[in-house]
Amino acid sequence: QVQLVESGGGLVQAGGSLRLSCAASGSIFSINHMGWYRQTPGKQRELVAAITSSTNAAYADSVKGRFTISRDNAKNTVYLQMNSLKPEDTAAYDCRAIVDGHLYWGQGTQVTVSS
Repeated sequence: QVQLVESGGGLVQAGGSLRLSCAASGSIFSINHMGWYRQTPGKQRELVAAITSSTNAAYADSVKGRFTISRDNAKNTVYLQMNSLKPEDTAAYDCRAIVDGHLYWGQGTQVTVSS
């Protein structure tokens, strides 16, 4: 059984920063992909950032230059550094990972950015 444990969400003023983390635990041999998605009411789920074991990364256009995804393979953890936060970044953020060929989601963490 694999679990993804997320942390780092919260309330911050516009222009501030937050750092999200997602740690995978359990029976793990290989983590092929790790990434972050977000969703707000009335909108479809959006890929925020994703990273592979080779450290290749992909970002949503709306966060390029402000967010940075990184991965610590030794800790089976992915991070999302969010700088220059905007009110439109407010959303429920979810970590996703493909572990040994199976898809897992974290419990979700709320990010709220006030103007």
